[in-house]
Amino acid sequence: MSVTRDGQVLVTSRSFSSGSRDPLGELRRAGLTVVRGPADHDLDALRPLLAGTVGWIAGTGPVTAAHLAAAPRLAVLARYGVGVDSVDLPAAAARGVVVTNTPGANSEAVADLTVGLLLAALRGIPAGDRRVRAGDWSVFRGRELGALTCGVVGFGRIGRAVARRLRGFGARVLAYDPMVDPAAIRAADAEPAGELAELPARCGVVSLHAPGGRALVDEGWLAGCRAGLVLVNTARADLVDESALAAALRDGRVGGYAADTLGTESGRAAESPLLAADLADRVVLTPHLGAQTVEAVDRMGALAVADLLAVLRGETPAHPVPATARTGSGGSA
Repeated sequence: MSVTRDGQVLVTSRSFSSGSRDPLGELRRAGLTVVRGPADHDLDALRPLLAGTVGWIAGTGPVTAAHLAAAPRLAVLARYGVGVDSVDLPAAAARGVVVTNTPGANSEAVADLTVGLLLAALRGIPAGDRRVRAGDWSVFRGRELGALTCGVVGFGRIGRAVARRLRGFGARVLAYDPMVDPAAIRAADAEPAGELAELPARCGVVSLHAPGGRALVDEGWLAGCRAGLVLVNTARADLVDESALAAALRDGRVGGYAADTLGTESGRAAESPLLAADLADRVVLTPHLGAQTVEAVDRMGALAVADLLAVLRGETPAHPVPATARTGSGGSA
């Protein structure tokens, strides 16, 4: 595929260019036309836009083989974020489409939210606000974060950033990640946990930062909980068996759950056991706020644009997804 500066860039991320920087202007100054498409990647709506697209800045919507087939000129798909599980990588590689992402761009933002949710759950902050507004000044006795042992599941960029913040409160940090050498965990001033099952018995708090794909917090894991455990999930909803967790919240094994994700996200209580009215004081939820800071939006936009332009110039991007990576041939736009 011959790629030049002339062409169209499709943007389907809602928050792209909504921070303090102007990545849209950067694309236009590079000689590219920018069009916006729906974030859900509805194929019928995108088909006429994809036909002339050479670069795509994509959010979390699915990118299937059918999407790629509708984009014969596409050279690069810059995933605006980290996860690429929604992208058909084999289909992209087969078509010579380079896929990039923005690793680390939102790590600090997600880590901040994690600690915010943890404190909200530990101190009953949302429930306290509701009581005061109703004229009820009764108190909930919480725990001090610095007095607790905190488990971190997944010790990548976000897990390490959370651990740094927890240590700032004086908490003891146990980290579980079978892909990280125990020496590296110790070097980051945390203690390695040999088994995931150790954490519910040893910790007052457990925070999830692992890739999705299977439930780590299930009935068996919850059976070993120290009474009153607070669980935080700013990673993936499918890490948690929500029905088992709801039961553990009701019987006191789990004292609170705070999450930036939910298995079914319609907002209807009938579709998630964690939205039941009797759990409202023990469950704190936010609508995917993790990456929504001005700074994270700016970093994601800058990385996505830099990689997209690199590929269109025939260069190797800084953050290629290995399954689709190819070495650039040099040259300039």
